[in-house]
Amino acid sequence: MLGDFPTLLGAGLVLLGIFYLGYLSLKINFPNVILYIIFGVICADILVDNEVLHFASEVGIVLLFFILGLEFSISRLGDIARKAWSSGLLDVFLSLGVAMFISIGFGLDLLSSFVVGGIAYATSSSITAKMLDDKGRMANRETEFILAILIFEDLVAPIVIAVLIGITSSGAFSVTDLSIVLAKVILLIMAAVTISKIVPEPLERFLNKIDDEDFRFALLIGIAISFGGIALWLELSEVLGAFLAGMMLAEMSKIERVEQAVIPIRDLMLPTFFVYFGTTIQFGQGIPMPLLLISLIIWSIIAKILVGVIGGKWYGLSKKVSFRAGLSLCARGEFSVVIASIASGPIKLLGGFYVIVVAFIGMLLFEYAPNIADRFYGKKVNKQRKLKVPGS
Repeated sequence: MLGDFPTLLGAGLVLLGIFYLGYLSLKINFPNVILYIIFGVICADILVDNEVLHFASEVGIVLLFFILGLEFSISRLGDIARKAWSSGLLDVFLSLGVAMFISIGFGLDLLSSFVVGGIAYATSSSITAKMLDDKGRMANRETEFILAILIFEDLVAPIVIAVLIGITSSGAFSVTDLSIVLAKVILLIMAAVTISKIVPEPLERFLNKIDDEDFRFALLIGIAISFGGIALWLELSEVLGAFLAGMMLAEMSKIERVEQAVIPIRDLMLPTFFVYFGTTIQFGQGIPMPLLLISLIIWSIIAKILVGVIGGKWYGLSKKVSFRAGLSLCARGEFSVVIASIASGPIKLLGGFYVIVVAFIGMLLFEYAPNIADRFYGKKVNKQRKLKVPGS
């Protein structure tokens, strides 16, 4: 709780802290996600169990996945599946599956191992996309492959989160429980796909009649939060519901109007999720299961490099470009934090350490990926052509 001073004052100080850390992250070129988590850890004593912060964090993560869903129309999903399904499934096996088996080898039960595998799975879309832009690599040959893998992970991660929440709510990991959760997920997806064929056109006509932006905000954010609430009612994840709500509206012809209405509120609310996650981590307890943590860090980096090397080759890239892509996929961030927030006790603490360390290592590998690839495969030298000057 926020001590003896007003909750409103506490909320204002959190927002000021978020502003400063966001500004600092731009200056030092460091992921703001990590700074927000550290801020939450530092302020844990006065912010832990704060209901206002918790509610704001829930809204922020729901809007993150709602905006993400807006990027995926049914036709686009089909295109991604055709181009990247083999590399995407390899990523699921190496990053999630093998990490899960490593955890089992260290004595964790099946459910905890699944959570750890989920934490180790998805590359940070925000960190990777930002660094692609900052480093001027958007036009590189590997960028399309990297973005395809990120998109595939963005599709799989909400389902993983939904399954994890469904299973953890029952406290079991039996075949029956898993089947029930998957049936609910399929039912929710089918409902969203059906609605996506009916709602977008009349909704767009209705939005065109609305002159007051305030009503538009309320309608769109209400749709996102309501569908997230339906998912919670089904004992699934609110992020899956929000993602599907976005997907339902992705068929609208002027989808940028929806994004422009929601993005400012998402950008205000989302940092509170990472701050709140930080308040739930007790670093004073020491590093839990250090050997498992080190093993996961090493393997997760190897796994992403293998996804690049093997998956990039399947995608049609050269060995050098594929290797460079793998080095660029190592950072973890928002998805790992979301999955770690589902856990409790040592697993949550393990997840906190893992995200901070691997995000930093991933940034370094991305920074030096071209140089490392040149060392392994040699630097291409452009041969100068000898041009004969006419009349010489």
